[in-house]
Amino acid sequence: MPEDVYQRISEENPFRAFLAALGENVLVAEIENHVVGLAARENGDNHITDLWVDPDSEGLGAGSALLQTLETRLSAKGYRIAKIDVAAANARALSLYQHRGYEIDWQERRFDPILQIELDKIGLSKSL
Repeated sequence: MPEDVYQRISEENPFRAFLAALGENVLVAEIENHVVGLAARENGDNHITDLWVDPDSEGLGAGSALLQTLETRLSAKGYRIAKIDVAAANARALSLYQHRGYEIDWQERRFDPILQIELDKIGLSKSL
């Protein structure tokens, strides 16, 4: 993301209020009592709106574990499809999702309400 957006987000940290409001729709991954990732379903539906893994903890399985847990919960709620989208520039996350069976449905420029900028995004889905 652009440096000015990074600075603003770092100072304002809009994610705290966002995560606090989501309650049970947020999962947290920990390794040895250290938070290494989180995932959220902002609207409580079958759209995984957020998945973040600490860059220092990438490759340790936290992202896969978060996805698997959310997929299991979605399936238990009767959803047959899980949806997720990612910034097109985030090749590592896109690769993870595709490795986990997600297929690309769309690609377009969209406004990110948290970052307050337009981003090239890719939408994916997976049958559960």
